[in-house]
Amino acid sequence: MLDLLIVGGGIVGAGIARDAAMRGMRVMLVEQRDFASGTSSRSSRLLHGGLRYLAQGRVGLVREAGREKQILRRIAPHLYRPLPFTFPTLPSGPWRRWKLGLGVRIYHLLCGGERPRVLSRDALLSQVEPLRRDRDWTGGVVYEDAQTSDARLVLDTLRSAELAGAELRSYTQLVGASRDGVGWRCQLARHEPWVSAEENAEESGEEEVAARCVVHATGPWMERLPESRTQLRLTKGVHLVISAERLPLTSAVVMSEGDRILFALPWGERVVLGTTDTDYRGPLEEPPCEPEDIEYILRIANDTFDASLASEDVTATWAGIRPLLASPGAAGKPSDTSRRHRIIAGDTGWWDVAGGKLTTYREMAEEAVDRVASQLGRRFPPCSTATTPLLERESAAHSGWLPPVVSRSVVEHCCRHEWTRHLDDLMIRRTAWHTYLHSPYETATQAAAWMAELLEWSDQQREQQLSAYRDVSNRGSSGVGL
Repeated sequence: MLDLLIVGGGIVGAGIARDAAMRGMRVMLVEQRDFASGTSSRSSRLLHGGLRYLAQGRVGLVREAGREKQILRRIAPHLYRPLPFTFPTLPSGPWRRWKLGLGVRIYHLLCGGERPRVLSRDALLSQVEPLRRDRDWTGGVVYEDAQTSDARLVLDTLRSAELAGAELRSYTQLVGASRDGVGWRCQLARHEPWVSAEENAEESGEEEVAARCVVHATGPWMERLPESRTQLRLTKGVHLVISAERLPLTSAVVMSEGDRILFALPWGERVVLGTTDTDYRGPLEEPPCEPEDIEYILRIANDTFDASLASEDVTATWAGIRPLLASPGAAGKPSDTSRRHRIIAGDTGWWDVAGGKLTTYREMAEEAVDRVASQLGRRFPPCSTATTPLLERESAAHSGWLPPVVSRSVVEHCCRHEWTRHLDDLMIRRTAWHTYLHSPYETATQAAAWMAELLEWSDQQREQQLSAYRDVSNRGSSGVGL
């Protein structure tokens, strides 16, 4: 019998699997699609305390995130890139220079990093050359946060969990669960996209596993399980990718509109613009980037920079869903909804882990595993995830926040060692080639040929994979970049 079944293979589930396995628990994690295929590969790819949260008075959340950011710097230096942020200021509105100057000093005390600086107008225009000169900038501030690869953080956490003894299964869905006298009896079913229901049934069928405890960490899918006690407010965040030649930046730049802030983030030869924060009620699997999302982000970018960006400059997009905790009867803007997490107890031995941020996943996991250990009633070692480094990806693939160079060795590594089963697993989550390369479909065609050799696909299966990759890409990005 398992000590713990974890449902959900995003960053929270991965962190729980690592922590529980390192403490000596018998652990299985199941994910209905590919690992990190939901919110955990669709973020702004930042490790940050949240300057906006400080302005909202959520000091505890900022302090918690700042502490976890520094822990990640120690345990995953290959996934931590210090990044200066320049925040231009205007004479009126919520983001004036004197207020921000005070705010970034407090932020520095809570989150660490390089000492912040206050800039005059001339210093600002010298620091960020693409800024529009006809805006009435009063100056600005510079502070430090960090950039990461969100999907890579999930994968390296999972690899570390597997090394500690966790059993990990992608494309495996929890289809039923019932409480018995000892724990939970859970029905699992393999689910392979791009093949027929008959082929799925032939390959897998269903399997029952027994677990003393279940932790449910499926993010936006949380409400779909009848055992869940969690209510969510889902919001959508869209990001656009453009060439760095169109917007050459040496630091990240904060773009503000009223009390909303967006970012322009340098990403190697690309720049990422985003993100939106709007209530969402559409499909969860591939949330779309709509034309109005692109128009909104480009309008704010063009108000900030002298770039005249148009939709033709957008080479790729991605959209993710934030599974925020709903406050009964609360209204207000999505950006005002708290990013705090909660661990919600259901029936005996069942917990929902919901809300939170990418930056705070490790602490969320520690808290959840503490609950499990208490329920199991056995003595386990204390949590050691804050001091034990994550496994780094071998140099044959890549180590860091930028996509690897296209090569067969990268594809082979992903297939042999990182649970890569489908072309979109590789292109979108293992390598980010889909959003980084100017012609991703040409690379996908070559990658599919390599995967066909490694995974023994037929010619028909290779073509099915290419067709499915194009469909997934188009559903998620309105066709941009293909």
